[in-house]
Formats: sequence, structure tokens, C-alpha cells
Amino acid sequence: MREIHVSTISDAVKKLCVEANYDLEPDMLRAFDKALKTERSPAGKQVLEMLKENAQLARTQKIPYCQDTGFVVCFVELGQDVHIAGGLLTDAINTGVSQGYTEGYLRASIVKSPFDRKNTGDNTPAVIHVDVVPGADLKLMVMAKGGGCENRSKYKMLTPAAGLERVKDWILECIKTAGPDACPPLIAGVGVGGTFEKAAILSKKALFRGIGSPNPDPQVDAIEKEVLDKANRLGIGPQGYGGDTTAFAIHILTYPCHITSLPVAVTIECHAHRHKEVTL
Repeated sequence: MREIHVSTISDAVKKLCVEANYDLEPDMLRAFDKALKTERSPAGKQVLEMLKENAQLARTQKIPYCQDTGFVVCFVELGQDVHIAGGLLTDAINTGVSQGYTEGYLRASIVKSPFDRKNTGDNTPAVIHVDVVPGADLKLMVMAKGGGCENRSKYKMLTPAAGLERVKDWILECIKTAGPDACPPLIAGVGVGGTFEKAAILSKKALFRGIGSPNPDPQVDAIEKEVLDKANRLGIGPQGYGGDTTAFAIHILTYPCHITSLPVAVTIECHAHRHKEVTL
């Protein structure tokens, strides 16, 4: 049994929250560069250049990439041979979020109740998903998820008779209706299968896969490429100014489902795709 103290977890989450808001991952920077080579719209290309410059300024000046510093979504892979010492795992994560957003001067965007709308003041609590896995490691995957693009995420319970074509159409429909409101170029995380809640969680987790990396399932990889190509022919373009780059990627995760069901969830992510991870 390996012991990890809650203070180690809090320190790691604090660092991840700050770095996610200041420093975009290399996969996102490569996505900007790739899009600049293929974007034909002058307005679209100008927007991409501005977004790339913004990423550079955020990293060098240590200021948030976007004024909406997001709500924190944390996926945890907890090795079954790990013992959390000194407190609760969820409390440790929320302490790290609080410290990161307070000491990093990041905007607090979480309200305690969806009805009274009183701000919690430190961007807690996070949304935490824990999976128990083999081994003695603890993997923390943190995303600072913007509210605007999250509001454009959608869910649909299709029937099995709808089939693959309707799934692809539904993903495209979500991207089309999101339009400029989702601050494109966007990434669509898609969960297919499972149950009502499982598909939604899968759609969020799918966003952690590196932009440009292939899906390990060849059939699903082909679907992703087809839908991405169609999405980039919608003409929405960077920030809605028109062009060839409406989406950077479509990432799909699937799960077995009931014979009567075909749930599909689409989480829309904007160009401020802020994600970091660490293994303790």
C-alpha cells in the first residue's frame, strides 16, 4: 500500500489550475499552427493569428488566456493500492482549486446554489470524477472549462434504429447550433453509449485526448475524421468570422449500452482548451 498525503494532492491541483489558465498545452499550439496553414479566409486567418499571440502573451506575462477562467473539472484515476492520508480526496482537490484560483488571481465563477447565485469566492467546488484503477499511482486530470461553450453542450437519447448516420448528424447539428457562441475553433467531446449520465461523462473525458492524436479504435477514428471534415465545411470559422476552421477536433468515447438505447452526449469546448494532468 502506497500512502499519498492530502497536502501533496492539494499542491498538485493548485499548480495545475494556475498553469492551465496561463499555459496552453502543446497540442493546442500545434492546432493553431496547422490551421494557419490551411485556413483560406483572411478574417479567419487573422483571428487564428490573434489567438496564437494571445496564448504567447498569457504564457510569458503570466495572465489568464481568457477572462473566463472556467469551472474546474477533475478526472481522477486512483490506484487501488493508494491510501489517501490526512483527509478526504475531494477535500484535498477543492483545497487545491481554492488556493490556485485565489493565489493565482483567477476569476471565481462558481455560485453556491443555482437559484440564489451567491458566488463561493474561490471557484470551488470542482466537479470531480473518480475511477479506481490497478496500481499504486494517482493521476489527476484538470480542465478549466469555460461557461459559454459548456452552455452549448447537448444531449440526446436516440433509438438504436437511428443508427450511426443519425449519431454523426447529431454531432454536426450540435456544432452548427453552437456557432460563434462557443468561441470556435472548437473541440467536440462525444460520448456514445452507456446510460444517460455515462454518455455525458464520457463526452467530457474525451476532451483530454491530445488534439491530433488518432482514436485507438480504427472505426471510431474514421468517424471522427469524417465528422471533423463536415464540421469544417459549415463555414462558421474562427470566432464565427467564416472560414475553414470551425473545429480543431472531434473526440469520441463509447461504452456498451442497453439493447433499447443509443445515448449521445456532445460537450462543446472552445479554443481556450485549458487542460493539464499529473501522475503522483
